[in-house]
Amino acid sequence: MASPTGSDRLLRGAVRHTAGTTVALLVCSVAGAACSLAVPAMAGRTLDLLLHQRPGAGTWLVYVAVLLAAEVLLEGASVLLTQLTNARATAWIRRRALTGLLRTAPHRAASHSGGDVAARLCVNATDSGTAPAALASSVASVLAPAGALVALAVIDPWLAAVFVAGLPLLLLLLRAFAHQSSDTVGRYQHAQGAIAARLAEALKGARTIAAADTARREEERILAPLEDMTRHGTRMWLVHGRAVARSGVLLPLLTTAVMAVAGIRLASGELSVGALLAATRYAALAAGIGGIAAPLGTLVRARSAGRRTSELADLPPLSYGSAVLPADGPGGLELRGVRVVRDGVPLLTDVTLAIDGGSTVAVVGRSGAGKSTLAAVAGRLTDPDAGHVLLDGVDMAALSHDELRGATAYAFARPAFDGGAAATVRSAVAAGIGPGRDPATAAEVRRAARAASADTFIRLLPRGYDTPLDDAPFSGGESQRLGLARAFVGAGRLMILDDAMSSLDTATERQVEFALSTLLRPCTTLIVAHRVSTAARADRVVWLEAGRVRGCAPHRRLWEDPDYRAVFSAHDGLGAGA
Repeated sequence: MASPTGSDRLLRGAVRHTAGTTVALLVCSVAGAACSLAVPAMAGRTLDLLLHQRPGAGTWLVYVAVLLAAEVLLEGASVLLTQLTNARATAWIRRRALTGLLRTAPHRAASHSGGDVAARLCVNATDSGTAPAALASSVASVLAPAGALVALAVIDPWLAAVFVAGLPLLLLLLRAFAHQSSDTVGRYQHAQGAIAARLAEALKGARTIAAADTARREEERILAPLEDMTRHGTRMWLVHGRAVARSGVLLPLLTTAVMAVAGIRLASGELSVGALLAATRYAALAAGIGGIAAPLGTLVRARSAGRRTSELADLPPLSYGSAVLPADGPGGLELRGVRVVRDGVPLLTDVTLAIDGGSTVAVVGRSGAGKSTLAAVAGRLTDPDAGHVLLDGVDMAALSHDELRGATAYAFARPAFDGGAAATVRSAVAAGIGPGRDPATAAEVRRAARAASADTFIRLLPRGYDTPLDDAPFSGGESQRLGLARAFVGAGRLMILDDAMSSLDTATERQVEFALSTLLRPCTTLIVAHRVSTAARADRVVWLEAGRVRGCAPHRRLWEDPDYRAVFSAHDGLGAGA
């Protein structure tokens, strides 16, 4: 037996998560189908009693009215439960996909652009979330026609035989519909995701597009997949339309054939008028087997969308151990034979370093030398393909999640902050506190902001530290300072600044570096730097070239090498000669 695909596992999980509402929906649907099956028999019985003027007709009429009312109420309950089940399943699928995305290493998620992720989490997750309700509806869609067919056989076997004769054609029609829809829907959703991804890229580079006057070209690039999307969308609806049209011809023919035979049986005295009425209704219910195309189409779309959503949910997470760091460790960092390869390209090769606890080390190199990769490996945002990274003598891969994240802090060139109505500047900075630690106090947030030279502009905001982030448009430099403050408030044993001061002016950068050495708790600091002034003030410099360590020494010693001086711009070089 073949193992289930990621899509199947995800949809099965959604069914289990919504088991309560799905079962309730199934019960209501089955009960509604039972009512619809009972009504024709009771209505036929009532008609025969009335025609023959026998007693009890009024009672049977009441039964029919009660069943009709119950059918209406159960239909309403089914609609409500369908929406509730869809909402719960969609929310669960989104959480699963988002959890998979956030728990994996950044390089594994990098292949999914922001627009593509948005399409998978919004459109595709919504389509996937319809699977549990569609599954329950499919059962009811089969149950009512199957029960009607049995009822026809009970009334007169010839009626059922006439209807069954046309079922093979209907089954072939449904099989073709499911097969053709699956392929078309998948291609349509892929094109939809491509447009979303390109639109997100264009929005991110809106200023560049405006400056280069390439809006028309960008529009054409974004909408390039639209032709494929239109073609697949048209084919998708053509497949659906053909299935509906063919079933719309086949099923009435079957119903007419059943009625013709029923009329003949009535004329020969084999059927009563009430039985004819019941047979008419049961033939219509049996013809409803074609209605399974709707939930079947929903399941096809859900499974196709589930494939895209499960790609996020199934991203391999970073594994953690249970080890803890030695108490009061200085934050010594050691890399032993670290190698990192991405898509067959070596980014780091045999990197071996020993960084003393409490020291400040600058990482420099030309673009593509592996600086950011080294920063990611040093704080275990990603694992090396070979080698080990140790913090205070403990392999980072063996540390528990809380121990590792409580001991490391990051700041980046483009920091991202939690949005929403409840997010304030204070909460954005306080979020730097690692897991398992007490929440940051107002004094700690203020101290971290001062160290990052952010306190001044924060206090100028309308509500100071309590200003909502959505109401505080920051410049690039201000965002970086806020990101630095977040790293400072959570500083543990190791702090990594990955190009986190690139938008700061020289004076502000020096203030931040002064704070790093005097105002904050002692910790090991790794700074990915492009400015020679930053390298000059570090205790040591790690000079990377093509993924290898070209040199590791104080800046003054490396400065004697012309290749090292060439790493920095001419402007910086003039200011660092000593």
